[in-house]
Amino acid sequence: MTAPEGQIFDLGYQNYDGPREGRMRARKALFVNGVRTSFGIGRGALSKILPILFFTAVLAPAVILALVAATIDQFGVSPSPEIPGPADYYQIVSVILFLFSAIIAPELLCSDRRNGVLSLYLVRPLTSTDYVVGRWLAFFVVSLVFIYAGQIVLQIGLILGAPEPLEYLKGNWLDIPRFLAAGVVIALITTTIPLAVASFTNRRAYASAFVIGLFILSSAVGEILIECPDQHEGPGFQQGPCEPLTRDFAKYAGLSAVGRVPIHVSDMIFDKDNESKLSVEVAKLNDSIPILWYVLLTAVPGVILWQRYRRIAS
Repeated sequence: MTAPEGQIFDLGYQNYDGPREGRMRARKALFVNGVRTSFGIGRGALSKILPILFFTAVLAPAVILALVAATIDQFGVSPSPEIPGPADYYQIVSVILFLFSAIIAPELLCSDRRNGVLSLYLVRPLTSTDYVVGRWLAFFVVSLVFIYAGQIVLQIGLILGAPEPLEYLKGNWLDIPRFLAAGVVIALITTTIPLAVASFTNRRAYASAFVIGLFILSSAVGEILIECPDQHEGPGFQQGPCEPLTRDFAKYAGLSAVGRVPIHVSDMIFDKDNESKLSVEVAKLNDSIPILWYVLLTAVPGVILWQRYRRIAS
């Protein structure tokens, strides 16, 4: 029997002489990881299915409207119907955007706490504020990609589908800064609320269910509060103007639908009258009231999110 022999190699010690990128490099890595997580990059195939489906669902209305704009004149329809524009597009896809944020955004926070890696992120040089800002900014950028992709396709379709593309662009060029500003308005609230909710649980499913329930229930409550009672009481009865159940309070009740609040602000940016019941009631208010309510719905969850992670890190 021979004893096992071991060998010692003297490899020496070398100081690290590469670039020292410090805190900004850690912030950038956190941001990039958040973007990759949102799109399912670097993960299994199942993680990529939902982002692809949502992206397809957001683009589909824009592609359809662009094709209609490009081909409507070929069918000799007279008078030509008004094709929905950038303001209408946000109203169409707002539900898809809220569902996307409710399902995908919590993954950026819940998995880190559930897997116990948050403490590894929060060692120096990263702080809790760096972590929250990095995750928030990552999903904000992803939301803007989803929001602007459809608008760009729609704008190209409307311009190329016009009989005189240059004349159309000259007459409607303000739609471009308007849809950019309205997209930021929507992305701010669809990013902040889901992440604030996700800061209270380690389970993504719980956070997603709560956010989806918040959007659905608040919309249902808003519709109920502005609903008009049935005024038909017999033959020959002439129905007068609709009187909502909440009467003069109905215009404020229209703000209870959380998912519609950024659309109200978007309508102001586009200077467009929305025909939905909620928007008609909200339009009776001074413009400053819906804007202030939007700011509160965005700022308060943002502060809550920041405070939650300050406490977790302490």
